[in-house]
Amino acid sequence: MVGKTRLVVAQDGSGDYGTIQAAVDSIPENHPERIAIEVRSGEYREKVVIDRRIVSLIGAGADRTVIRWGDHAKMTFPDGEPYHTFHSYTALIGGDGFVGEGITYANDAGPGELVGQAVAAYVDGDRAAFRRCRFIGWQDTLFTGPLPPNPLDRATFGGPREGRPRRQSRQYYEDCYIEGDVDFIFGSATAVFNRCEIFSKRGERLNEASEHSGSGWIVAPSTPAESECGYVFLSCRLTGNASPASVYLGRPWREHAKAAFVRCELGGHIRSSGWDEWNGRGAAGSVVFAEFGSGGTGAAAAGARVNWSRELTMEEADSLTPARVLAGTDGWDPLAR
Repeated sequence: MVGKTRLVVAQDGSGDYGTIQAAVDSIPENHPERIAIEVRSGEYREKVVIDRRIVSLIGAGADRTVIRWGDHAKMTFPDGEPYHTFHSYTALIGGDGFVGEGITYANDAGPGELVGQAVAAYVDGDRAAFRRCRFIGWQDTLFTGPLPPNPLDRATFGGPREGRPRRQSRQYYEDCYIEGDVDFIFGSATAVFNRCEIFSKRGERLNEASEHSGSGWIVAPSTPAESECGYVFLSCRLTGNASPASVYLGRPWREHAKAAFVRCELGGHIRSSGWDEWNGRGAAGSVVFAEFGSGGTGAAAAGARVNWSRELTMEEADSLTPARVLAGTDGWDPLAR
């Protein structure tokens, strides 16, 4: 691959490589220029790790180029240790400056009631941008890293980033489609979702006494206390086939969670209360869950949302542009291409 800045992956042998991972592995770790990997039409059943910087992964369209795998949290390694959430990914995207376009990232392990968490994309590189991509799964579809400082229910997270220094990640999703039922957008990144469709699936409630019975949650942020913004949804459509008034906009995975839905269209599957406090974290006072200009059947009448969420002012809402939210210290603007 020496000297090449564009690689082609094709299953029929017409490209440079037959698998995405082979193309990624051919890139030197400290390459100086952006490398574009063109992934031609097909379903690529592989577990992919993209750990090189400034890589673009360009598909033939999200309906034509699909990366699919089926690991899940209830699987075990040969020594009997469970996968847990963070080994279950289909694609792990950890290189800074990643750009993804026209690709579906899918985990087909099945509903969380059967298999637990099953991540389609684990993204923790900084300045990651996705356009016209799809993310398909059930529980925990899209993880926006980094991990929180510590797990809540065991000694370690047990994933591929265990023990690495935590650093903040900025992520941008434009004209994407994200599908799931429980906490299917979660993590500690600062992320903007611009003109995306967020689809809440009707869960397979196999046990009516379970924690998830009759409910869905879209976001579960674990925003660090020092981050001004967590998740910002701009002009998104919240759709789904979940039962009417069965889905929360989100719940706080950690006590400083932040999320805002700005000028979004909310379907009738959204609960009038909007947000779930998750073991009292929401009502404790450090969570910032907000909306502005919601429309659609799921937009609550005044006073219907939980009293610890808030309505943004127009000035606050207008300030939540991708360029401002994601600027960081280097002035990154994902719209400046």
